[in-house]
Amino acid sequence: MSMKIIPDVVNEQKIQGVTGSMTIREAAKIMAKHHIGALLVTKRDKLEGILTERDLSVKIVAGGMDPDKTKVSQIMTKNPETVSPDDTALSALEKMKARGFRHLPVVDGDRIVGMVSVRDLYSSAKSQLEDDLKDRDAFIFGAGYGA
Repeated sequence: MSMKIIPDVVNEQKIQGVTGSMTIREAAKIMAKHHIGALLVTKRDKLEGILTERDLSVKIVAGGMDPDKTKVSQIMTKNPETVSPDDTALSALEKMKARGFRHLPVVDGDRIVGMVSVRDLYSSAKSQLEDDLKDRDAFIFGAGYGA
């Protein structure tokens, strides 16, 4: 069975977003508080960009920018690639691998419905593999079959 992004991977997620006018320090504090590696950047509830841990380390720390003076809009990835709720976990994982992403916004039309991370997809894939192995063992050893 192909697992869908929603509800199989992401379910009842509280979306953490910021505006492009916030400072990098403000955004980093939100990421730290919620233990997350990426934030959706929104403008009037529409997806404008994504800000990731990698953006902070490469563009701010390594780039020598001041996190108190730099705005999110200056370093975010504008118009990020997305997945839809009906996309499969495998297709999202393949997109992440091909493009080097760790997070993808999940959008339904213009509506933001969540964010999926490589960690979320790994957890779902692991669970699916475990279920497949149980089914295989049941078939091979006869448990639950032919009784």
